Amino acid sequence: MKFEKVVLDNGLTIVGEINPNVHSVAFGFFVRTGARDETTGVSGVSHFLEHMVFKGTETRTAADVNRLFDEVGAKYNASTSEEITLYYAAILPEYFSETFALLADIMYPSLRDDDFNIEKNVILEEIGMYDDMPAFSAYEKLMESHFRGHPLSQSILGSVESIQALTADQMRQYHREHYLAGNITLAVAGNIEWSEVLDLVNQHCQHWPTGQTERDITEATPTGGTIVIPKSGTVQEHVAQMSPAPPSASPLRFAAEILSVIVGDDSNSRLYWELIEPGDAEAAELGYNDYDGSGAFMTFLSCRPEDTARLLAKIGELYDDINQNGVTEAELEQAKNKVASRIVLRSERPMGRLSALGSNWVYRKQYRSVEDDLNTLHQLTTDDIAEMLKQYPLGQQSTVAIGPLESL
Repeated sequence: MKFEKVVLDNGLTIVGEINPNVHSVAFGFFVRTGARDETTGVSGVSHFLEHMVFKGTETRTAADVNRLFDEVGAKYNASTSEEITLYYAAILPEYFSETFALLADIMYPSLRDDDFNIEKNVILEEIGMYDDMPAFSAYEKLMESHFRGHPLSQSILGSVESIQALTADQMRQYHREHYLAGNITLAVAGNIEWSEVLDLVNQHCQHWPTGQTERDITEATPTGGTIVIPKSGTVQEHVAQMSPAPPSASPLRFAAEILSVIVGDDSNSRLYWELIEPGDAEAAELGYNDYDGSGAFMTFLSCRPEDTARLLAKIGELYDDINQNGVTEAELEQAKNKVASRIVLRSERPMGRLSALGSNWVYRKQYRSVEDDLNTLHQLTTDDIAEMLKQYPLGQQSTVAIGPLESL
């Protein structure tokens, strides 16, 4: 396995983890743009644009794009987050050339008015679908509330109003400003010759426009608060809570990640044994989200409405205990084994390595092998977790509840 890196004259960065011992290759264009980079006037445009990329180019129709991906048996898709829009494909090595040419081509789509108007209805339907999901709605509202006044407060989907008002010209302008070569990292993982990758990049990407957009990564300083949204027709109360956590570039992120497994994993965690196993809650989890310059611990609880206040108090007591007393050696060892297994199992497929390869470079300009991750994991101590908790204690600073209750 070998790591490679090249930067084209236009600013496009290419990173590769070449592994001749696997039977596939995965690659993706990581565009450093997402909801946090939008203005309120174009809220939701990054996600909308992700859809439009597959609607064709000057030389390919939408039908051509989908047919060509299917002809080579590619597993392909795209995703939009607060900070990255990712376009990726995983294929057999013999089909890398044509698949690369196709994905590189659609990165600069035609964005035709007719396609835009049709897809707008698809986006509006998607917003409606997620509005019917209390857990997702709680997350969206929590991000807006917890990060109020900060770019991370912006919705990935946008709103019905913002999407209805969005024009094709605004999208084309957004694409011109953000889909610059300096904003894009191409990551390649798997069984492929690096020389072939470079030949294809020079053929299909060196003409991409130069430039890079700036991003304010000032750490958020949330003030907290509680929002309760009554929703008729629901049976359970869905509660999402956030408190600050280490940002993506912080060395404390490893301790934060392992702590989230110890406290809030979906099995054999403290929240599991305290709330799930006794049958008090349907879901009780703690997750760690790291962003550019900021981070968040997110607690999620789903339970009977009448149990909500009691269980939130119980979570608060559990967090207070951890903040004061830390975690045990046994808990840390168990969590290390769980995370190590996940790292290794995920790494056995190029598609599993693609996300880590691209994200590490986009956020930290750093290559980390599987061995690097395992070594860092094994070196973590309870003292490391205690040190992280001094700066970022677990808490319930911001709360959003959706369900039958009118107050908590």
